[in-house]
Amino acid sequence: MADHSEKHVTEDDKATPAKMRKLESGDAAEARDNFAGFKLIKVLNENTRNKCIFVHGSFEGSDDDAVVLMEKTPFDKQSISAMLTSTTDLKQVMQNDIYGVYTSSPPPDLNGINTTIIYPATDRHIMKYSAQQIYLINETAEEYQEITLPFIESQPFSLQWVYNILDKKAESDRIIFEDEDTDTGFILLPDMKWDEKLTENLYIIGICHKRGIRSLRDLGREHLPLLNNIAKKGKEAICTKYGVKENQLRVYLHYQPSYYHLHVHFTHVNFDAPGMNIGKAHLLLDVMENIEMQSDYYPKKTFTFTAKEKDPLYLKYKAAGKM
Repeated sequence: MADHSEKHVTEDDKATPAKMRKLESGDAAEARDNFAGFKLIKVLNENTRNKCIFVHGSFEGSDDDAVVLMEKTPFDKQSISAMLTSTTDLKQVMQNDIYGVYTSSPPPDLNGINTTIIYPATDRHIMKYSAQQIYLINETAEEYQEITLPFIESQPFSLQWVYNILDKKAESDRIIFEDEDTDTGFILLPDMKWDEKLTENLYIIGICHKRGIRSLRDLGREHLPLLNNIAKKGKEAICTKYGVKENQLRVYLHYQPSYYHLHVHFTHVNFDAPGMNIGKAHLLLDVMENIEMQSDYYPKKTFTFTAKEKDPLYLKYKAAGKM
């Protein structure tokens, strides 16, 4: 999806892979053929650069809110020939000498829009996808212990959807690689931001089997075998399946993460992936080197990360007089 993950979010905020197809309760979501009966309440945000829009609405006959994320799909080299035929209608906008400007309407199957429906959506979903001011938080080790960690522990962060993946209760058909070792093993599967068509937009997530590692803050020398294993076998599996070489992959972790179970992001270097900016992404190679130099590097480090103005964690820092 587009750049909608640039902040700390709770598990309920996150449009996780499982949640994109399942209700909050974990029951299978109703499959939809169209938006019949959908009532638009408000456009929450739009990103013209990434050609995406987030809207708030409701379905006829229901009192529940819905959030819809729509993003225009990238061009597919394999279908461009079919697009440049008589099946694509052209409407001229302007002609000046040799330069003609047109609006074009390709066939529907060549002009898709990636759509995610979060339903029923909570107030936090609506807030998450609304346009907000973004701020930087400088989190010292002490502030992590005094503000961030108590906040994490006080929230109803359900990771059941993660455990469903690890236990093969959900999304098992999407797994592209697994190392079953309980200490150093992990599962590799495509992120829902990737439609699995263009390798230049490749986005893969590696979720470790070991539980209890919330984030970078928890990592120490004892976790180096795990991190090395994810880096090595993850790259090999991606190269084998998709032909993307090691030097074409960005491999990194987020801080703050979208959910508090250790996971690693693999993206193609040609893909301008959301969340790869400074203040969010930390290259896995750098993480391992920092730990090798100093085992308690991350428990002691001051992290700088972004948060939106209505983010509950930002409000905690503001209430503590840190903003």
